[in-house]
Amino acid sequence: MGQAVSALVIKMQGGSGLDQGHLVWQPGDLHRFRQGGLNIVLDVNSGSIHLVDEIAWEFLGALEKEAGNMELASRALGKDYSPAEISHVVAELLQLKSEGTLFSQDDLAAHSLPAASETQVIKALCLHVAHDCNLRCRYCFAGTGPFGHDRSLMSFETGRAAIDLLLQASGQRPTCEIDFFGGEPLLNFTVVRRLVAYGKKEAARLGKTIRFTLTTNGLLLNNETNEFLNQEGMQVVLSLDGRPEVHDRHRPFPGGQGSYKPALAKIRDFVALRPGGNYYIRGTFSAHNPDFSRDVLHLAGLGFNRISVEPVVAGPKEDYALDRVEPAVLEKEYEVLAEVCLERKRQGHPINFFHFNLELLKAPCLPRRLAGCGAGNEYLAVTPAGSLYPCHQFVGQEKFLLGDVGRGVTNISLRNHFQELNVYTRRDCRSCWARFYCGGGCHANNFSHGGGLEEIYLLGCRLQKKRLECAIYLQAQELAGEPVI
Repeated sequence: MGQAVSALVIKMQGGSGLDQGHLVWQPGDLHRFRQGGLNIVLDVNSGSIHLVDEIAWEFLGALEKEAGNMELASRALGKDYSPAEISHVVAELLQLKSEGTLFSQDDLAAHSLPAASETQVIKALCLHVAHDCNLRCRYCFAGTGPFGHDRSLMSFETGRAAIDLLLQASGQRPTCEIDFFGGEPLLNFTVVRRLVAYGKKEAARLGKTIRFTLTTNGLLLNNETNEFLNQEGMQVVLSLDGRPEVHDRHRPFPGGQGSYKPALAKIRDFVALRPGGNYYIRGTFSAHNPDFSRDVLHLAGLGFNRISVEPVVAGPKEDYALDRVEPAVLEKEYEVLAEVCLERKRQGHPINFFHFNLELLKAPCLPRRLAGCGAGNEYLAVTPAGSLYPCHQFVGQEKFLLGDVGRGVTNISLRNHFQELNVYTRRDCRSCWARFYCGGGCHANNFSHGGGLEEIYLLGCRLQKKRLECAIYLQAQELAGEPVI
């Protein structure tokens, strides 16, 4: 389904007669919000953005309150606006409806993901080449590295079997993805090198390519690793939380010393070798730094322009859990970041903030729109021992063990359960305006915080919607400068 983007400011210039009918839409098919002085309306099913003036904003609000009855909505506005003004608004809204960019219907509900099939297509693997780490991060969901098991490194043979599984199970897909993960994957750099060489050779033999990513805390970067990562053109995710005191509080060495200074030095050297990008600085914010916009500004001030900060994954009893922070405080931080991104772009020094990247003109594929990341189905995590899990956040939870690299996925019922999860099987997602942009949220967070795979992590959902609003707002600001309809 394609998505249109349109900019509309409804002007009050005469009228064309009031239509006495109804405009009917389902909850979650239209989303209105204000930000930065703009009245923004998102038509969820078409993906169209409309910028409207005050009378149109008020009319849409009255229309929603009056269940789509335009006559009652018009009466509600009659005390403040003339019949001609209201009539013109109605005519404009009906025109947009006829164009399919407002009050559009949800056509995807009838074409939701098919029932689980016997054939599984795997697109990506997260290879845990190291269940060990040279840091002891307090908030680490991997238990400082070993994911609840022994500290261990993946052998080349296990990684090779995982690559063979991926290439075989990817079917006719020409491109696959592998993320080297940990712990700290550079603790196993020799195996990483061998696996990249093997993967490229086998993929080429089958007429495929593999895109590689590596996630690292940066401390083991050196001339050899830098040359290899750049030569292979690998996407690299570099962990740095922001301000020194924020980073050092949660990311110490085993002896308790802070890691900010050595990590920053290594990361700066590496980023200087790839000025074109293909990296992300990845931070984590918690209850200890709810003012995380300051950490993004700190990172940008260091010269980094590709930045992501993620909410911490933590149980409610942890002193750094975000449950201890008012959600409105965190939402405000995203609004602050949106204004920072807008201003820096105007100044010619843009920040590529990961969570504000939103393709409104080019919609994701149907499965991605309905089911999100594909964990447990198209995407799997592989432990050093070769066990398969739905994603890295499920590793170590034996009830989510899917199989192993030798036999493939053997827990078919669990695989099928993940395959059938989508925004229509989650009660809270069906009428949510953000459903096609988040795909139902993170499966692991839904399970850990919401109580089940079919449930929703409410705080995560709320923050996701705010990020989406900010992303839409930034694009709407660009539209606001163009000629209006």
